[in-house]
Amino acid sequence: MTLAAASDIVGASNKRRRPVGLLLVALPVLLVGWMVIYPIVAAVITTIWRPDANGRYGISFGTYQFFFSDGYSLANLSLTLWTTVLCAIFLVIICLPIALYLRFAKGRLAAYVQGLAIFPLFVPSIILSYAFIRVLGPNGMVDILLNAVHLPKIRSPYLTPWGPLIGLVWDNIPLTVLILIAGLGSVSDASIEAARDVGARSWQVLVHIILPRIGNSILVAVSFSVLGIFSAFTLPYVLGPAAPEMMGPFMQRTFRDLYDPPNAITQAVIAFLFCIVFGLFYVRSVVKNQRGR
Repeated sequence: MTLAAASDIVGASNKRRRPVGLLLVALPVLLVGWMVIYPIVAAVITTIWRPDANGRYGISFGTYQFFFSDGYSLANLSLTLWTTVLCAIFLVIICLPIALYLRFAKGRLAAYVQGLAIFPLFVPSIILSYAFIRVLGPNGMVDILLNAVHLPKIRSPYLTPWGPLIGLVWDNIPLTVLILIAGLGSVSDASIEAARDVGARSWQVLVHIILPRIGNSILVAVSFSVLGIFSAFTLPYVLGPAAPEMMGPFMQRTFRDLYDPPNAITQAVIAFLFCIVFGLFYVRSVVKNQRGR
């Protein structure tokens, strides 16, 4: 059989498989379009296609003008961005050493560390909030221990911007660690041993060999964490201050307490626009990996 004939056979086989593949992905794509794309488009249209004083519908950006001219709304957005950025930084600082240890360590201790790192994945947010209050809240366990050794009490982060920050970092550690460990799987032991054989120190191995190979994994981990943190509700609602508040509780209060759906939807669209930036980073990373293959 000639090479051309074999190529024709493979091409015909691929053409027969193509409709089957399209049918397999048709249902998930339709569900995504129905449950994700359609609500997003509908929300955007709802916020800009508004009735005027006479009840006639037309394009209006009044809700967006109100949001960006309202000091309280801007303070809530600023608090959300501040919390999101610090959470992302702390997650990389905390989770990268844990992932490195779990990638290269052997033995029972590493298994225990991995179990502790993944444990928050199985703890509901409301339970985490209650545990936070009992430990770091006023007259919590930390205060009791400090009082027992005659030390002054600490200022509790409960009901301050640091409360949701601590809770969100702890809540996002498992996913971040798992993503980083998966990325570290692409770092071979042979490349590290070769670098050490030529005299590379540990920090040089980290900077020149490990970090360049897990850059995409770090970006994906940060993107996923940011998307979850920006839309978080339970931890900011229970642990955070009443004012300013993060966007999740702000949207819920605007919709339920103030019964103002147009402004609540506008807040959701603005939050989505910030989240889509990090989503594009994730998509870019996936496309880059596909091209690399």
